[in-house]
Amino acid sequence: MKADLTAIRNIGIMAHIDAGKTTTTERILFYTGKVHRIGEVDKGTATMDWMTQEQERGITITSAATTCAWRDAVINIIDTPGHVDFTVEVERSLGILDGAIAIFCAVAGVQPQSETVWRQADRYGVPRIAYINKMDRIGADYFRAVNMIRTGLGSEPVMLHLPIGVEDLFSGVIDLVSLKAYIYEEESGEHYLIKELTAEQMEEALPYRQQLLEKIAEFDDYILEKYLDGKEISVEEIQKSLRSLTIQNKIVPVLCGSSFKNKGVQMLLDAVVDYLPSPQDIPPVKGIDPKSGQEVSREATVAAPFCALAFKVAVDPYVGKLTYFRVYSGRVKAGSTLINSGKNRRERITKLLKMHANHREEIQEALAGEIVAAVGLKETVTGDTLCSEPDTIVLETIQFPDPVVDVAIEAKTKADQDKIGESLRRLAEEDPTFRTRFDDETGQTIISGMGELHLEIIVDRLLKEFKVNANVGKPQVSYKETVKKPGKAEARFEKQTGGRGQFAHVILEIAPRPEGQGVRFIDKSNREHIPREFIPAIESGVLEGLQAGILAGYPVDDVEVTLKGGSFHEVDSSEQAFKVAAVMALKESLQSAEPVLLEPIMDIEIVSPEEYVGDIISDLNARRGRVIGFEENRHSKIIKGEVPLAETFGYATALRSASQGRASFSMQIKNYAEVPASKTREIMARRYGIPLQDM
Repeated sequence: MKADLTAIRNIGIMAHIDAGKTTTTERILFYTGKVHRIGEVDKGTATMDWMTQEQERGITITSAATTCAWRDAVINIIDTPGHVDFTVEVERSLGILDGAIAIFCAVAGVQPQSETVWRQADRYGVPRIAYINKMDRIGADYFRAVNMIRTGLGSEPVMLHLPIGVEDLFSGVIDLVSLKAYIYEEESGEHYLIKELTAEQMEEALPYRQQLLEKIAEFDDYILEKYLDGKEISVEEIQKSLRSLTIQNKIVPVLCGSSFKNKGVQMLLDAVVDYLPSPQDIPPVKGIDPKSGQEVSREATVAAPFCALAFKVAVDPYVGKLTYFRVYSGRVKAGSTLINSGKNRRERITKLLKMHANHREEIQEALAGEIVAAVGLKETVTGDTLCSEPDTIVLETIQFPDPVVDVAIEAKTKADQDKIGESLRRLAEEDPTFRTRFDDETGQTIISGMGELHLEIIVDRLLKEFKVNANVGKPQVSYKETVKKPGKAEARFEKQTGGRGQFAHVILEIAPRPEGQGVRFIDKSNREHIPREFIPAIESGVLEGLQAGILAGYPVDDVEVTLKGGSFHEVDSSEQAFKVAAVMALKESLQSAEPVLLEPIMDIEIVSPEEYVGDIISDLNARRGRVIGFEENRHSKIIKGEVPLAETFGYATALRSASQGRASFSMQIKNYAEVPASKTREIMARRYGIPLQDM
């Protein structure tokens, strides 16, 4: 299925967990003829939730890609997860998409994770349309949800729909562009009636249509002129203006429906084709020429040199390692040899595949604007650029957050130990936010991820998919260490062993940096005191030493380490000696710089019936949390607060019992904050296996 570039739509579907992303995608696939029956999330039959873990939990864990056709357009869709633990899946999808559908629940409106994905889309400048789903649910309020998009997300929502009826009376929508009513009378939603508005509907719709025209006239001089002159503005002119303003990210068209009840999805598809950009509507992709270091760009045309960005790696049990990539320019054939420009390595594509969730269709060629998967790429990982010689380019890579939760894992047998290593390596290839390390003190493998659920899924896959027998510990917080004031130290490393000795002398200064600035090494030494060839070894020693702080062995972050000076010996100095001296000086400088432990603090939002709010707040306070504010919902109260991640393990169970199962919560990481002194002693005692009274 090859299409003209102007007829391609590369879109993502993004939202808070349980807003209806996968359900909406299932309807899209059904109405576009891609599947012949509608899959349901709660029955574990959703096409896009193909992983066992997704079907068991009824949530999306991994981004799934598919392609379908609507009218004359080819739509490449990526259904992304809504759970905060899998934010990286949204991040890497948004990096390669041209447009997005943001789905909101008509009852809850803008929720914490919808804010997160919205900010991610803002960062990548992705044009989007908003779809207010679940209009059939009790408590649905379309106008409140639209207002929350305006106030909570700071965007310009423009209503294109009005609901006909609400809750169990929801039967269709009024289209404010064409001033027609779309009525659904049958359950499958395949057929609907397009009717003229009744006098009552027209009276309701006209003020909102006026608002629509006024809003686009604010940005569009042509529409403004016709509007002020009182001239008729045609449907085509409104659509053209809406498309232009959506692509420029000046407005967000808003539609409504009920995907579960099969109402409104066809209009959503029409809006994707009418208002979201094709690859040719977005600016040429920019990158760096690795040879010259100059900025270069690539037009979205088949005639331009080939360039693509790998955005996802998956291990397929049948074909092995699959690398998903977005083709920005040019064309590529199966069997081609390409350059991974960031690593300067050649890679050969043995097969090209068009993906439909976990089903695949082999193709011979991929063109600009397409999203495909390749078999045969050995070294390419998420964020790598693939291009043709000699026109190399390195596109901007994708940034990933650090993991915040650790779990210890131990193999039951020697054979399992080998299997664990290989399995974890393959899982880390797939997921850039999943890290592993070996703890020499305990002899355990430590796996780190974005949250309890993230690691639960990883462990589940290890045991079921990779058939590894292992003992798994309880989740632990991934703390960090930093310093509160500058410190200075020097270290001499001298060793005589009969023959040639070892000598190195290093003077280091350490100072705190603002949160999120990371680690920086600066060389201010005199080359007469320390020859240049030893500087990389000193830097390597410093960076290695920062991997384990002096309080509890956690990585040290947000510090600046400056090499001030030192001395060397003509014969006895070596790179290894300077590396050892750097580690010694670093540990000593940390002692003098008031080291502290940092812990992740989570933004938490709890939705609960009013009668349980008092108990929930008491419990939150007992967990070292604090309430920041309240919001009234139609039938419940929304408590907004912050709480240390360490206090949230098992919170779902505690909240269920405190509210008889009627409250729900969502969390996302806010920042790192200093751990109180009493808690620091507890953590150190636990880490080193020392009784607390001896600390």
